[in-house]
Amino acid sequence: MKLCEVIDALNSEVICGGDGERNITGVITGDLLSFIIGEAQEGEIWVTIQIHLNVAAVAVLKEIPMIILSSGREPSSELADKCQEENIALIVVKESAYEVCAKLKELRVES
Repeated sequence: MKLCEVIDALNSEVICGGDGERNITGVITGDLLSFIIGEAQEGEIWVTIQIHLNVAAVAVLKEIPMIILSSGREPSSELADKCQEENIALIVVKESAYEVCAKLKELRVES
């Protein structure tokens, strides 16, 4: 599934669009950066409530093309700017991480 298809399927606020043609390989959710560093795979979507600049650094390190901020969390301006600079999609959804992951599973975005 392509990143743009995921964005279109979710009722979201798009902060940065990223590379819409990039293929998504799965989903990971978590708020501990050390967990994401240890477990995330290249191409996965990351669902989190973390909104600070270090989120972008982890996404770059792990080659994560898309960050979904759940529970209506708005990103810091530094996070939004860095995601724009690094071509990482950044979206905000009102739903909880659980609800977002359930929707992504329905879309068949799985590891």
